[in-house]
Amino acid sequence: MYEDLKEQTRNSFNELCETAQFKPGSLIVVGGSSSEVRGGVIGKDSSYEVGKTVTSTIIEEAGKRHLRLAFQCCEHLNRALIMEREDAEFFGYDEVTVVPWLHAGGAFSTSAFYQFKDPVAVERVAASGGIDIGLTMIGMHLKRVAVPIRLKANRIGQAYVSGAKTRPPLIGGERAHYTREDGMD
Repeated sequence: MYEDLKEQTRNSFNELCETAQFKPGSLIVVGGSSSEVRGGVIGKDSSYEVGKTVTSTIIEEAGKRHLRLAFQCCEHLNRALIMEREDAEFFGYDEVTVVPWLHAGGAFSTSAFYQFKDPVAVERVAASGGIDIGLTMIGMHLKRVAVPIRLKANRIGQAYVSGAKTRPPLIGGERAHYTREDGMD
């Protein structure tokens, strides 16, 4: 079962990254429900082993692409996020004091907390994109403007997986241009 979860996670995360074309150093938010992955109801069938399997795979794949990660906690911790201290400081996010556990934070954030070298919790981020495993609602942690990515590899276990990237808001109107023109120097 765990090898299948690793492969499904790898496929979904890599498809998201290839489609979104995240730049190295981009912050990616990860929301996930181990209960949903197991085929249960979100928050009712948590599994640290499932969370660790999925989380470790995402951490490994993100490392290959030089991406920064923030793992969203559940609503019991107000959807705070767990990330590396170095990344929180780089982006200027303020640390909050909490240590997630299986039933207040969830399996994904708890697993990330114990896998990261120097983990911290922050209240909010503005990520360049994200992956949502089990409909955990990551949108509040994305930059404006979020653009959904419908993945072909849209299942991890029994959980539905969706992705998102962001783009700067388009401003102006009918006279505005949104791409650079050649020969305009």
